[in-house]
Amino acid sequence: MSRRGPAVLSLRRDATGRFLPWLIALMVFLSTLAVAAAQMLSGWAQRWDSGLDGSLTIQVSPVGDKAPVSLDERVQLVLHALGGVPGIINARPVSMEDAARLVEPWLGNGALLQDLPLPALIDVTAGPAVDVGALRQRLATAVPGTTVEEPGVWLRDLRRLARLVEAVALVIVALISGAAVAVVVFAAKAGLAMHQDEVDLLHVMGATDSHVADQFQRHVLRLSLKGGIGGGAVALATIALLSLLSRTVEGTLLPPLTLAPPQWLVLVGVPVAAAALAAISARLTVLRALERLP
Repeated sequence: MSRRGPAVLSLRRDATGRFLPWLIALMVFLSTLAVAAAQMLSGWAQRWDSGLDGSLTIQVSPVGDKAPVSLDERVQLVLHALGGVPGIINARPVSMEDAARLVEPWLGNGALLQDLPLPALIDVTAGPAVDVGALRQRLATAVPGTTVEEPGVWLRDLRRLARLVEAVALVIVALISGAAVAVVVFAAKAGLAMHQDEVDLLHVMGATDSHVADQFQRHVLRLSLKGGIGGGAVALATIALLSLLSRTVEGTLLPPLTLAPPQWLVLVGVPVAAAALAAISARLTVLRALERLP
């Protein structure tokens, strides 16, 4: 046949039409959640890189009543010592109200928090030339009871963990895609076996293998889009609900579960990609099976 003929195979009545959309819907749902998790972790890692890289936190511990200087005076001494350190871009004392707010999720805002001798905090922006070890020693000598915390130390471990979980999420997507291909291959082979007599008749009438494969491809594409759109819609609704709930949770160290508009577009494309993968897999499976026929 020189042109594509009408779809003469009764594929709509196959048993594959009953379970394939549900399987595709489940796989698209899981894949969409995994892709969303990978994108969120990637966004968090980039946010941590830009927000904490090059920052230092100096803690000035409180002293007893018999100390020669007050806590505020000790903070001023630390700021004066920082003024002579090359590479210090900015040093800003953190108010006691803000410091108390940092520990409020764990200690509450009752009398315990008011009676607790909180250290004074100084937020420092440092350049790459600053020697943190030498800075610690300098401040400990100038103002005893002063410690320097470098977020970059634990930030590297946090980034490594985020990248690991992101890689695991992508591996999960790959495994789900492989399982989806296996399901489609099985469904295509089963459908071809059920319609073997019709396929033989089409060949006798002059139909090509490509014409037969086209019909299976369109059939699987229709079922995959039906299941993929349903599974993707449920996944997007779940992610939107989790994002909304994360905005109402207070006292958490993790940022809200938010996605940028381009990331939402990637999630919308998951059902389309799944349907295209299923259709291509069905076509290649049928063509390969037909080539092996005598």
